[in-house]
Amino acid sequence: MGDMGGSRAGASGFSRSMFPDDIFARFGSGAGEGSANIPRKGPAIERTLPCSLEDLYKGTTKKMKISRDVIDASGRPTTVEEILTIEIKPGWKKGTKITFPEKGNEQRGVTPSDLVFIIDEKPHSVFKRDGNDLVVTQKVTLLEALTGYTAQVTTLDGRNLTIPINNIINPTYEEVVKGEGMPIPKEPSKKGNLRIKFNVKFPTKLTTDQKTGLRRLIS
Repeated sequence: MGDMGGSRAGASGFSRSMFPDDIFARFGSGAGEGSANIPRKGPAIERTLPCSLEDLYKGTTKKMKISRDVIDASGRPTTVEEILTIEIKPGWKKGTKITFPEKGNEQRGVTPSDLVFIIDEKPHSVFKRDGNDLVVTQKVTLLEALTGYTAQVTTLDGRNLTIPINNIINPTYEEVVKGEGMPIPKEPSKKGNLRIKFNVKFPTKLTTDQKTGLRRLIS
């Protein structure tokens, strides 16, 4: 008998010429082929969100007005305005990110980018932040440093603290007040510490009698 199969089509018995090329391509390498139909997504759009230390201590709500391009029902681009609400949680730090998925501009064939706000901490006139601690520096005279001093501190939520200090205050001394620092976001009932540093003001000159008196007292 002659060769009825003509050219060999492989184990399936079908020749590639019997089907359109696109069908073979569709079944080519499996699931990876379908990714070509998924719209690509643009890179995230990042915006800085300045916050006062008071805002980050107490928490607050910020309303952010944005304008973005969208594709309307007719397929035409148009600009719309939106108000985004951001809940600032007590204790949030610089660098904290708040993401609004797909709030970037719309384009045909492209998934809108995410809009990301990044917390930035404004400088404060009194306090510096060190992790969950708050640091304040107060000026004291040499007499106060040696004989005792009472620190007065107004907290970020408006309370007045009175802290008596009976230790001798040297240039590296710190008074630590437990639980008067920044709130800890993951443990809302807890706070860091308040650390009071001191700038001891030394006299620029002393009389002979003053020097003699100091020597007598210290010795």
